[in-house]
Amino acid sequence: MTEKNRTETNKADKNRTDSAKRPGMEGKPEGGRMKRPGMGAIPKGTVKRLFSYLKGYKLQLVFVFVCIVLSALAGVFGSLFLQRLIDDYISPLLLEANPVFDGLARAILTMAGIYVVGILATLFYNLIMVTVAQSVLKKIRDEMFIHMQTLPIRYFDTHTHGDIMSHYTNDTDTLRQMIAQSMPQMISSLITVVSVFFAMLSCNLYMTLFVVVFVALMSQVARKVTGMSGTYFIRQQKSLADVNGYIEEMIEGQKVVKVFCHEAAAIKGFDEKNDQLCENATKANTFANILMPIMANLANLQFVLVAIIGGIMAVNGVGAMTLGTVAAFLQLSRNFAMPINQISQQVNMVIMALAGAGRIFTLMDEEPEEDHGYVTLVRAKWDGNELVEDAGKHGIWAWKHPHHDGTVTYTPLQGEVKFFDVDFGYDEEKIVLHNITLYAEPGQKVAFVGATGAGKTTITNLINRFYDLADGKIRYDGININKIKKQDLRRSLGIVLQDTNLFTGTIMENIRYGRLDATDSEVKVAARLANAHDFISRLPDGYDTKITANGGRLSQGQRQLIAIARAAVADPPVMILDEATSSIDTRTEAIVQRGMDQLMLGRTVFVIAHRLSTVQNSDVIMVLDHGRIIERGTHDMLIAEKGQYYQLYTGAFELS
Repeated sequence: MTEKNRTETNKADKNRTDSAKRPGMEGKPEGGRMKRPGMGAIPKGTVKRLFSYLKGYKLQLVFVFVCIVLSALAGVFGSLFLQRLIDDYISPLLLEANPVFDGLARAILTMAGIYVVGILATLFYNLIMVTVAQSVLKKIRDEMFIHMQTLPIRYFDTHTHGDIMSHYTNDTDTLRQMIAQSMPQMISSLITVVSVFFAMLSCNLYMTLFVVVFVALMSQVARKVTGMSGTYFIRQQKSLADVNGYIEEMIEGQKVVKVFCHEAAAIKGFDEKNDQLCENATKANTFANILMPIMANLANLQFVLVAIIGGIMAVNGVGAMTLGTVAAFLQLSRNFAMPINQISQQVNMVIMALAGAGRIFTLMDEEPEEDHGYVTLVRAKWDGNELVEDAGKHGIWAWKHPHHDGTVTYTPLQGEVKFFDVDFGYDEEKIVLHNITLYAEPGQKVAFVGATGAGKTTITNLINRFYDLADGKIRYDGININKIKKQDLRRSLGIVLQDTNLFTGTIMENIRYGRLDATDSEVKVAARLANAHDFISRLPDGYDTKITANGGRLSQGQRQLIAIARAAVADPPVMILDEATSSIDTRTEAIVQRGMDQLMLGRTVFVIAHRLSTVQNSDVIMVLDHGRIIERGTHDMLIAEKGQYYQLYTGAFELS
């Protein structure tokens, strides 16, 4: 088996510019960030798409609309009833020697009843819209999170975590405000404006025209101010996402910041982003906040002018104006201007919400990870000399391979991995792996050594299909991995990374993350295999010890042991150990290595390590340099060759 690895050497080191430009090869965007639409303008179709989420609440929305109409009409009828109250009840009583207030009392109760109906209608539609808004947001968050799980690793490499989190917090909160508050308020205001307009016409045509002209001027002022504030509200959302992303990075790297005394530079970087947010937010809210005082004072001016003109007309008997008509018209004119002011104010919230929706839909429109595989992993059993699918849970794992002629073949999962002339580049213009050819047969331990950036981790990322090849083939148990469904492929692989990720929950739950149906006893067996059982048992709550903040209270070595136990409980035929013991001290490493040796028995293992002591017992060691395999063989063979591995081992050449 070793001879196979030795016989295939790298091809001539020629410039492979032709392979760098092969179609279908994906690359990282320049600058590490992807340009996204929706920052400077609201993407087309956002409104229609957002309102599609409300289709499932037609009955509630119809009831809300009825309540909004009742609320708006209650305000109009209340104002109109004021005319009747003054002209038919109050004025006659002033002329009577012995006034009787029964009629006035009934009129006041009627007026109160009208306003009570309006209050109850307002209460009901607000309660319903809160429920609808939260249900819509839950659905959007669910869809966003589900879609996020389908995105390729490349997306998370090119977007800050804080920016992504901003979609779930700030952007969805703006949608809540729009659906629960702005939309009902704008509909109510629109209905109020229309109904008040006709009510004013019924009172006096000339006064109505005066109010309409004055309000039109107010609307122009509102449009100008709203346009300015809307622009800065969109910028505010982008700046807020940038600040969140920066804070998330600083929190995650706080130890590095302190170790390198980088506090001043971190503060400076935060100040720049925070200043930009402050500037955009200040301008947005300045224009938004001055709108209401301007509109309120214009409305007061209108109120005074209507009172003066209406009073003059009533005194002189012009246009059948009465004292009650003037009082009602004053109330109606205010009810006409106020909704327009409210619409102007809510437009800012709507613009900000649509900007947030645009950012959300941009994430949801990101292309999911492509998977054209059709070979799946199933349980199977031997029926004589033939392998057949087994519906139970105790059969062996096998690849189910359907063919074009309708036949299906089953191949036992053994863990044979072969690379054939593989080229790969994260960027279309730069190939980082060149002519990688290697054979890892079942049970072999293959080690990769080389300087940082040589391509060791990239090779393992290709086995997982985190990225697709530029050229060449990878076969897993004789099957092209492009034909295997990614989920089934990854289920057959165990991986222990240098950077350990633990999740909020108990230690038992974190280990079981490797296989969710694992029993408690199986979890403990895996922990013993990884030599994690002893330290777990010494914890106050043992396996039920709660982990928070990525296991911040545990040592780096302890976190790594839990990660190794997580891989062990998955019991995969292929293991990838990417600097798995780099965070463990030498004494602990010796203990862990014994557990790792047990874990690796009977499995195909790919090991990446800077410590050459951890790879000496490998079946084959491959030395990489600038994306090429320059040496391969066992430890003894490579030492005898006295090449680069020999220099690394003897300290004549240092890994960097």
